[in-house]
Amino acid sequence: QLHMQESGGGLVQAGDSLRLSCTASGRATTPYSTGWFRQAPGKEREFVAGIAYSGGNTDYADSVKGRFTISRDIDKNTVYLQMNSLKPEDTAVYFCAAAFGTTTAVIVADFGHDSWGPGTQVTVSS
Repeated sequence: QLHMQESGGGLVQAGDSLRLSCTASGRATTPYSTGWFRQAPGKEREFVAGIAYSGGNTDYADSVKGRFTISRDIDKNTVYLQMNSLKPEDTAVYFCAAAFGTTTAVIVADFGHDSWGPGTQVTVSS
């Protein structure tokens, strides 16, 4: 079973940057893509960014394109989300999740993910 753990959240001002980390521990029997999702109070959970197991494919929500960058360090079993030019509307709990059974695809649907971390809070003040 694969366990996901997020870190790096915090309170920042608009325009600042944060880097979130998602570290996987345990054993995965199949390749998996990793997605970042977020959920703001009173809103549905939404896809933010994803990276394929191969690392060659990435995908982003329109709201974060050009500001956020997803990357992975295979040796560290860690996926990063570099968030620049943060806005108050980026405030949310950020989750990472693994979608098993794919090597090159990025899964954007949250129901396609099997292992979820507990989340990390990101708060952007204006």
